[in-house]
Amino acid sequence: MIASSENLFSSETSAAPIGIIAMNSVTELGNKINNYLVEWSKRAGYDVDSFLIESECPRFSSGDGKGLIKSTVRGKDLFIIVDVGNYNVKYNYFGFENAMSPDDHYQDLKRIIQAASGKAHRVNIIMPILYGGRQHRRSYRESLDCACALQELESMGVANIVTFDAHDPRVQNAVPLMGFDNVMPTYQVLKCLLNDIKDINLTKEKFMIVSPDEGALNRNMYYASVLGVDMGMFYKRRDYSTIVNGRNPIVAHEYLGNPVEGKDIFVADDIISSGESMLDLAYNLKEKGAARIFTYATYAIFTNGLEKFDEAYEKGIISGVLGTNLTYRSPDLLSRPWFHEVDVSKYIAYFIEAINHEVSISKILDPHAKIDALLKTYGMK
Repeated sequence: MIASSENLFSSETSAAPIGIIAMNSVTELGNKINNYLVEWSKRAGYDVDSFLIESECPRFSSGDGKGLIKSTVRGKDLFIIVDVGNYNVKYNYFGFENAMSPDDHYQDLKRIIQAASGKAHRVNIIMPILYGGRQHRRSYRESLDCACALQELESMGVANIVTFDAHDPRVQNAVPLMGFDNVMPTYQVLKCLLNDIKDINLTKEKFMIVSPDEGALNRNMYYASVLGVDMGMFYKRRDYSTIVNGRNPIVAHEYLGNPVEGKDIFVADDIISSGESMLDLAYNLKEKGAARIFTYATYAIFTNGLEKFDEAYEKGIISGVLGTNLTYRSPDLLSRPWFHEVDVSKYIAYFIEAINHEVSISKILDPHAKIDALLKTYGMK
């Protein structure tokens, strides 16, 4: 992916000593990333116990909060990791237990940046779910939270933002002079699929990619291209005469593309929210004669619960759902036999190394060679 972890740590181009602040929304992920970096640094001859810097954002009984960093960040190349989608972090407010919203997490992120007081050598933000990122374009009188947030972070001195599978990466146009990387964990997804589904065959005769809509076309085209398989797509036919929950309701999913009969199908999207659209596609594909259906979302959050996916799995409609550990996954989700977790912690650790040592990240962003090697390992190339 990059030259080697040892070479990076021994490089003289390191911007500054690494410091990592893992917000309380990403404790598990932060520990995994830190473990990789500590292991690599020791291989390179450095005696480092941890790169993590302890911090917290306590709340007053009135609900007001503050950011607190518990050791020095002076001169550090500071990486702050936050999951704005973690609804499992709670705080007390006038006797009530409140789940933190994306707004709360974003506000705590700004508090920690303030607490650094400009003493860090550089501030980098790793924000897998981009705050406000689902509202990616303006129609009439609507807010553009993500664009405003990026501009606010830039004004606070943030040098780089790393996000994963942004709903619409064109939002980076709001901050053209700030570092912005939109990362796709394609290799990690395919590795998980091949490891967990032992009899999967990713050849053109047995396997096919289907895009759930036009918005997901690019990510699915990449999968189809690197695997050398056929691709189809759905488009959402909407009722533009009515608005429900701020959007025009979907009337039907219409399929375009080659026949899916007898083939295993892989459908990739950025997020499974309620999951209704993904289930509609799966039932539609089954009616067209598809064999097994595997769906993937970088952020599998299941806002409407898991029961309908349980039912679809029991009926043989869906054979598996893949999702990353970039956001909170409930214990119920992790216990489901149909859920397969894609671990992206090592990928983030590589990213931190590359940014810190001023190394080109082009090979990380385009893992074509690693995917080729993976397919050869499994005899599919």
